[in-house]
Amino acid sequence: MDTNKSRRDFLKKMSAASLSAAATTIPGFSFLSSCSPEVQKMASTADTVILLWMAGGMAHTETFDPKAYVPFEKGVESKRVLSTFPKKPTVVDDLYFSEGLEGIGSVMDKGAIIRSYKSADLGHILHTRHQYHWHTCYEPPQSVQAPHIGSWIAKELGPANPVIPPFIAMGQRFTMGESEELKAFHSAGFLGTEYGPFLIPDPSSGLESVRPPKGMSLKRFEARYKLYKELANKSEVMEQGSDYQRESLMRSMEQSYRLLNSPEAKVFDLSEEPKEVYDTYNTGRFGLGCLLAKRLAMNGGRFISVSTEYEPFLGWDTHENGHTRLKKMKALIDRPIAQLVKDLDETGHLDRTLIILASEFSRDAIMEGRPGKKVKDQVNQPDIIEHEKHYGMHRHFTDGSSILMWGGGVKKGLVYGKTADERPCSSIENPVVIDEVHQSVYHALGVHPETHYEIEGRPFYTTPDGKGKPILDLFGNPMKSSKENIA
Repeated sequence: MDTNKSRRDFLKKMSAASLSAAATTIPGFSFLSSCSPEVQKMASTADTVILLWMAGGMAHTETFDPKAYVPFEKGVESKRVLSTFPKKPTVVDDLYFSEGLEGIGSVMDKGAIIRSYKSADLGHILHTRHQYHWHTCYEPPQSVQAPHIGSWIAKELGPANPVIPPFIAMGQRFTMGESEELKAFHSAGFLGTEYGPFLIPDPSSGLESVRPPKGMSLKRFEARYKLYKELANKSEVMEQGSDYQRESLMRSMEQSYRLLNSPEAKVFDLSEEPKEVYDTYNTGRFGLGCLLAKRLAMNGGRFISVSTEYEPFLGWDTHENGHTRLKKMKALIDRPIAQLVKDLDETGHLDRTLIILASEFSRDAIMEGRPGKKVKDQVNQPDIIEHEKHYGMHRHFTDGSSILMWGGGVKKGLVYGKTADERPCSSIENPVVIDEVHQSVYHALGVHPETHYEIEGRPFYTTPDGKGKPILDLFGNPMKSSKENIA
């Protein structure tokens, strides 16, 4: 697959957007002006968000929306293959997941599933372009750098604990392909540095993230901090930035320094967990990220993202060996996610913590894009499968996908939306788009849909033009009984 040109084009566009965002910090530009405090006051059902990000395109028919199972055998037609795993019952009546996700299925009486998410049409399909859109709600490129949803939440609600950074992102490294594109949406954009993500690439080393660099004493670190603070306050050093951006940078530095010197930094120390708990979560970096997310949610985290990590052609990015790869991915996520939900529920934190599991789009063996909007094929899938590496969902599919939610006022045992049982397995009932997902999260947190800031002389809303509508059917009392409750 040759997508180098598309990636270069996207990077150039995003670089231009970053430069434009930087330009808005130059004195003379109109910068920030939010809606009135009266408008922002809303009831909420959640205080904390945990986003479990399945980076790379998780096939809905192979995970949370299984279709007819077709086992592997040489000579099977690709067009016959809809699911390569048999379906298994969950704790909720008539709700089935594919084999390997029994743990998550066992906690669906505490949450809901959206089965009708539709990704946007963004032309030639590029993962980081769709990930940018999912995390910011804005299609790239933009004339300004759009803030991540975690940054909006950090800005509007502030830290739940003054020592814990309000936006923490775990599991994604920026040392592999498409790193600059990934950085483009791991940003607070025009909102300012203090609302950007506190990055923890490896959750098993979370404590190291809040300590001075290896080999540097605390005394030396404090001396450097003092010097840097003095330099940052000098206008001749920061003359390219507005007063707002300089103040935001200083607040970000002060917040990091508070965490460094606080006993509450031990929340990042996973060695404090009992061995049996640690081992339950420890399926790798993602599982330990779920464990750290639990600790943060119970100690004042506001928005916490845990990623399986996007690296081209790895993880959920199944351009071949889809069936084999998904066995490993399910083992990576199933136990720690189920345990995360159980632990927060048992400690009473799930009621005010909204957990979301999502991916940028789905996959299919035949269709690239969506019906009527087919884009250039990026995978060579034979009509007849002779080798197991071709058994699975390898092409990008944007017309149907699953999103799971727990806690935070979400209805328990709810199944919202539906996809077709035959190819193309598109959303056919209550289709959902990203604007609705974002506004549903803001609705749970009590962030008003008219929230916006004035940037480059125009209002910039949490969703494009402030038109996002929450899916109110997601919230409220349970809509169906679970088998466990019936028993």
